[in-house]
Amino acid sequence: MSKTALHVMIACKPGTRTDVIRALSAHRERCLRDEPGTLQFEIMIPADSDSTLYLFELYENDAALSAHSEGSSIARYRAEAGEMTENTDVHHCSLAG
Repeated sequence: MSKTALHVMIACKPGTRTDVIRALSAHRERCLRDEPGTLQFEIMIPADSDSTLYLFELYENDAALSAHSEGSSIARYRAEAGEMTENTDVHHCSLAG
């Protein structure tokens, strides 16, 4: 099986991006520590927007992504930050090469 990745765009409600980053950072730490199939989890802050975030997530395979998607850490993140976000756009990708 090949590695699978997510590219995620999160639109934060005005004035909440710092709090969303805090919740995402805690989620990132839990994922990398507790989910063996989570290989990489990057939070990117664009220079041209004060309300948008991007994520790059890399998983060992689709099964690892499924475990992540159904896990307790993502549920906790959604409970903590769900009210602070307006939209989340997720792209499921494979890696070239």
